Amino acid sequence: MAPIISIIGKSGSGKTTLLEMVISELTRRGYSVGILKHDAHGFEIDHEGKDSWRHKQAGASVVALASPEKFAVIKDTSSEWPPERIIASYFTDVDVILTEGFKKSGFPKIEVVRKANSSRPVSSKDKNLIAFASDFRVSRRLPVYDINDFKGVADLIEKQIIKKHLEPGISLIVDGQQVELKPFIENLLRDGVSGMIKSLKGCDKAKEIEIRIKKG
Repeated sequence: MAPIISIIGKSGSGKTTLLEMVISELTRRGYSVGILKHDAHGFEIDHEGKDSWRHKQAGASVVALASPEKFAVIKDTSSEWPPERIIASYFTDVDVILTEGFKKSGFPKIEVVRKANSSRPVSSKDKNLIAFASDFRVSRRLPVYDINDFKGVADLIEKQIIKKHLEPGISLIVDGQQVELKPFIENLLRDGVSGMIKSLKGCDKAKEIEIRIKKG
């Protein structure tokens, strides 16, 4: 799974504007960027009268639209999917994933704080917070980037998130949730699985291995 970082902040803080500029900068540097936005109030992307809307109203639980350039999926869920599950399902070919929101996630986070909007950060005690983007000195403990310094924020994401992810490692996703691995288990899984896979014909030079197991 690609590395993930969340851009968080109160409504009106400017996180969407910062995200837009960071996406453009990372793309200019040659990275493929995925975006996942959290909407706590729900959303609607289908429109009444369209074929897909009619199919959904007829009772389909999943409706997909496909064209030569893109595809979209509208799927009913009994409960909100964790971001890891969405990412594992649909973000398989990007270099980095930026999320807007998901304040309670375990992802690394950058919080946007605008003085006119709020003088107090919402996640100052979050152990996953790595920096702020602000128009004032909101913290002395963590790096604070100017709220318009999208290149500086992109530098941080490139060095601390993307390039570190390129180092050899392993991630375990169970029922859509990422499981933290102790070094012994990580080494056991990586070495054992890599050894078996590389013994298969045509897999001896594999650089990345993905296995999905669905229990009956």
